[in-house]
Amino acid sequence: MSDNSVTVSGRQPAVFIGHGAPNNAIEDNAWTQEWKKLGRSLPQRPRAVLTVSAHWFIGATAVTAMSKPRTIHDFFGFPQELSEFRYPADGAPELVSQVEQLARPQWVGADEDSWGLDHGAWSVLTHVLPEADVPVAQLSLNATKSPEYHFNLGTKVAELADDNVLLLGSGNVVHNLRMVNPAVGDTGEAWAHRFDDAVEELLVHRPEDILEILEHPDFARAVPTPDHFLPVVHAAAWTAALGRRAESFDKGYTWGSLSMTSYTAA
Repeated sequence: MSDNSVTVSGRQPAVFIGHGAPNNAIEDNAWTQEWKKLGRSLPQRPRAVLTVSAHWFIGATAVTAMSKPRTIHDFFGFPQELSEFRYPADGAPELVSQVEQLARPQWVGADEDSWGLDHGAWSVLTHVLPEADVPVAQLSLNATKSPEYHFNLGTKVAELADDNVLLLGSGNVVHNLRMVNPAVGDTGEAWAHRFDDAVEELLVHRPEDILEILEHPDFARAVPTPDHFLPVVHAAAWTAALGRRAESFDKGYTWGSLSMTSYTAA
């Protein structure tokens, strides 16, 4: 019989995963193998996961509060197996009040029924925590707010990582779907490499200065919309607030204009 006990206190890493396409949920490839390694390297079983996904990009700041979050299939054109996939983790409604208190005076709402776990969350978690035995809550990305707001919010909730909560950002450092070229396979254009390298320099050495990247000459091409990049901002804020050193892993590209680079700050 497995031991399902959870250590309430303890230290968990702050992580950013470049999640790529939804089909990574059901594939065994170089990216997902690294996500599995990450799960096996956790210092202990987390009491909960708080994830910030590119795919919950709405006009408010909220945390999922349901006890049984649904698996959201927010995509089309992929195999039926993916549409039938379920990640049956419990919710973590207790995180709502914790995030709300930490974020004050910023307002944080409780989402009891509109969301769940989108593929930015479950396509990664099914490899990191394949038993789906750790409760999960999502923190939305507020589309009406600036990168500075997101950095400040991330700074405030960072201490959860020292309370045995795995902080997981899921997006892509470089994410330009209009410029994808499947013919180039797992490679990146020169501009994608430049931007990815510049983000790595900041996240590893100066995470508190991550917003300098907004002035990078390749920013508009690498980040045509903010949704997939804002989880990077949260991860940088967590890293800086916790006083940890981030390390890149799983570094690489696909289809020329997507970066799969991931980070962990343990």
